[in-house]
Order: sequence, then C-alpha cells, then structure tokens
Amino acid sequence: MTDRIPGFATLAIHAGAQPDPTTGARATPIYQTTSFVFEDVDHAASLFGLQTFGNIYTRIGNPTNAVLEERVAALEGGTAGLAVASGHAAQVLVMHCLMRPGDEFVASKKLYGGSINQFNHAFKNFGWNVVWAEPDNIGTFERAVSAKTKAIFIESIANPGGVITDVEAVAKIAKNAGVPLIVDNTLATPYLCKPIEYGADIVVHSLTKFLGGHGNSIGGLIVDGGTFNWSREKRYPMLCEPRPEYHGIVLHETFGNFAFAIACRVLALRDIGPALSPFNAFLIITGIETLPLRMQLHCDNALAVAEWLAGHNKVAWVSYAGLPNDRYYKLAKRYVPKGAGSVFTFGLKGGYDAGVKLVSNVKLFSHLANIGDTRSLIIHPASTTHRQLTDAQKTEAGAGPDVVRLSIGLEDKADIIADLDQALAAG
Repeated sequence: MTDRIPGFATLAIHAGAQPDPTTGARATPIYQTTSFVFEDVDHAASLFGLQTFGNIYTRIGNPTNAVLEERVAALEGGTAGLAVASGHAAQVLVMHCLMRPGDEFVASKKLYGGSINQFNHAFKNFGWNVVWAEPDNIGTFERAVSAKTKAIFIESIANPGGVITDVEAVAKIAKNAGVPLIVDNTLATPYLCKPIEYGADIVVHSLTKFLGGHGNSIGGLIVDGGTFNWSREKRYPMLCEPRPEYHGIVLHETFGNFAFAIACRVLALRDIGPALSPFNAFLIITGIETLPLRMQLHCDNALAVAEWLAGHNKVAWVSYAGLPNDRYYKLAKRYVPKGAGSVFTFGLKGGYDAGVKLVSNVKLFSHLANIGDTRSLIIHPASTTHRQLTDAQKTEAGAGPDVVRLSIGLEDKADIIADLDQALAAG
C-alpha cells in the first residue's frame, strides 16, 4: 500500500472492511448474534467502562454494522458513524443527544414529509420544539435562532421537490449562533455532495434510499463531522458534563472529535434501542459498493426524463435543478456538479385527476411510497402521502393537486420515457 488517499469508488468498496481473520472470507460476514463473549472479567469491565473498544451486545454495536459505519463516515469525510434502524431513528438519536425539554431547533421548511411530521408532532412529546425557516430566504434561519436554539437542520437536496439548499450559507449562520448544523444527505449521497466540506457538523442518512439502493433494507446512519466544539459555553451537557452511567467520564474530553458519535451510541442507541439488523447492514454494504456507478446513471437518466417532460404538451412545469432554467440550477452546479439527483416533481395541466390517471396507467414504473431504488418509482402525493392535508397545506408542502413525484431508476432511459409517454397518452 502507498500513502495515497483512496478515491471515492475505492472507499465505497473497501473502507472499513478486511478479509475475515478467522475464515479468510473476502465479503464482510453477517455476524448474526445478539452478544459477544468477553476474554475475562477485566476485559468486560473495560468494555462497559468505555476504556476499551469492542463488542458487547448487538443493540450497541456489531462487527457487520461497524463496517457500514466506517464506510459511510469515510465517504462523507467524517470522523465516525453510527448505524441505526432507520433514517427517522437517526434523527431521534441525534436530537436526544442535543436537546432538553423546552429546547428548540431551526429546520428548513423544504424537507421530506415524514421529517416534517416527526418534527411537528412526535418531537413535541419529548419537549423538543421546531422553528421553521425558508431555504429560499436564508435570512429566515438567522431570524429563527434564539437562546433556546440547539441545532439547525436542513436537507442538501430536499425531498420531494429537488430543492438545493445553500449549505455553506446556513452553516455560517449555525456557526455564528454556536450550534451544530445537521444535514440530511439522503438524496444527494456523498457521491454528489459532502456537506461537511461546506460546514456541516453532523450528517444523517436514510440508508433505505440510494446508499442501499435496491429497495430491500431499511436503515439509517449518523456521521460525526468532528468539527464542533461540544464544550463551548457548556450548552450540550450530554457531551461536556460528567456522565454518571460511566463513572464521571466527560465524553468530549475523552473522545475528542468523534465524541458525538460515541454519545449517540452509548447514551442514545443503548437506551432508546433502534438497532440495525446485521443482515440489513450486510445488504446495505453490498449496495454501497456500486454507489458511484448507480448514482451517476440515476442522475443521467433523471436529466433525460426531466428534459423530455419539460417539452410535453400535458406537462405544466418541471422542478429539477439539473435543468438550466430551474431556479436552483446555479446552486446545483456548485453543490452537486455531477448531477442533481434522481428525485424530482412535475405538474400536470389536468390537475388532480390527471395525476391519479397517470399513476394508474404506468407499467414500468412502480407506484409506491419510496425513493432511491434501482427501479423507477412514481407517486401522486395529493392522493396518497399528503391526502389528509387541505389543498392549501398540500401546495405549501410541495404536494399540490397537480404534482407527481418521480424517482428515476437504472432502466434504459428510452424505456422510462416510453412508459411515461404511453401513460400520459392513455390519460
């Protein structure tokens, strides 16, 4: 080996993994076990006291999961990672380590609908309060910050509309406020964008989507950027105060630039418990090995489909940042120069009824509530995921009556376009 820094594709295949020392297996084994044998009493005590790294119980850590954690952290340029049961679980654990009852965090209005619901409703049961800001008006983030603010949360590419957020501008606001910036990088993946390079402190992923990439496993991941001073002003007691569970250890003092990942593991995952199955970790690791190939084809296909839709007489508008006339095109060229992702929305001139007919008439596309699959996926949010909202609320959420969301897959682009063409003609 040389001192050369490996490239992205090399890391996607090799980071975190070695041949199995016992069997010589080249693929990462599935360590399908609940628990691990200690060498002796002293070894057990050092593990439980955070004096030695190692495996205790799969709810806290597992060798298969550890490969996944190290691989995604390496791809993102972070210091450490933590794999959990879902993207939603990742968000809960992050906030558990940052927030106390009565605290606030600022979040972009342009987010995945499930995150909006989680922040507006479920988080209130913990006493965590969200204050919304508008990513098209960066000043609203600054105005939303108060003495109670403990974090700012955005998506690099927002679901469903493909909105590109000015990560660096929001990072400056977070830094001035003395709070960490959390970026959901699910739609971009580190192949398209590395938010830590633009000032993010924490990155979260739904592994379910493009990182796993095959629609077969649910998972989430937290990446510690290693960039935030958790002891500053003593605002984050779980990281800067002695922990009684671990004989008074101060996590930031002990673990330095990966203290947040440790906190999420030993103070959040340990007690809240949304552990990732080693089998799911294995499938997601396998998916990541082809991430750069898949993401580039996703983007190339999506651009071709968006261009075709933009010229169709039944289409009123297309929202895809890869199109030169899109309002987010300049931001896309800066933050995601290799492509604007594969998820975007468009509007049908026939409104709600046309949207329902379209999803009923497709044959190659799968009509379902997911994104990031090898297969092309379609959904009409107003009649499915957002049907409980008023028309005004649907429009505010980017899910108006005419909106159709696509997640463009890896099929031949001519076949993808042909399916949309026949479905639009049948409507």
